[in-house]
Amino acid sequence: MNINSKKGKTLWFYIPVAMMMLWTVFPLYWTLNTSLKPEGEIVQRVIRYIPENITMQNYINAWNDVGFETYFGNSLFVSVCTVIFTTFVSLLAGYALGRYQFKGKNAFMMVLLMTQFIPRSMLIIPLFVLFSKLGLISNPLSLILIYSTVQIPFSAILMSGFISGIPKELEESASIDGAKQYQILYKVILPLLLPGIVATSINIFVYAWNEFLLALMLTNNQAKFTLPVGLSFMMGEFNVNYGALAAGSIIALIPSIILFAVAQKQLVNGMGGAVKG
Repeated sequence: MNINSKKGKTLWFYIPVAMMMLWTVFPLYWTLNTSLKPEGEIVQRVIRYIPENITMQNYINAWNDVGFETYFGNSLFVSVCTVIFTTFVSLLAGYALGRYQFKGKNAFMMVLLMTQFIPRSMLIIPLFVLFSKLGLISNPLSLILIYSTVQIPFSAILMSGFISGIPKELEESASIDGAKQYQILYKVILPLLLPGIVATSINIFVYAWNEFLLALMLTNNQAKFTLPVGLSFMMGEFNVNYGALAAGSIIALIPSIILFAVAQKQLVNGMGGAVKG
């Protein structure tokens, strides 16, 4: 079959894309579908792709009875603090990597990238011992420090790509006009770097919001659980509240969906700038 024909394009492009979309979207749809069903309808043997009796009770139970209000607040606090600190440090490091040449720069950037290949499970025991001695177990500060440490290397390299795409002539012109280095960074670089900052911040936020293993191992106080850890504890040994669990999963998706919806244009422009840089 000629792939340039209309049928050929349908067969080789649209059908695989549709299958990939179905594979990706169906679990999300089924979670939403389950969250809107009453418990009796969830456990029955007949599979229903559309709820017969739509209810919001699962969301009410998840938010009020299971403790999701607390988990949501904990995750939001940890994620926002991680984004602020990591983005600030990555901006400064990325500027140095993108604008200055120094001996061992390429090797240094390679080491930064190599840190991303270290399995997180290898770090659990030494981190637990370290934070136990510091008295930071079940303290949000421990998660903020770890998440920032994990994300800074990649974020700094990502930011350096954005900065490399900004012409140096703009900084030179500002310098000739008498602008100080911090003024150049604040008034010249930052406005042009906004798409890159948004893209980097969203990447950091999604990681901090979804991270489970480290949050589980470093938090033993239920009042300090983040959302992923709180979700895991909804699956009991003898009973699972599927409706509340599905509702909690949908609640956990909301901040990321809002972020991507609001910052979609900035995110696309930022990713384009990173590739160009």
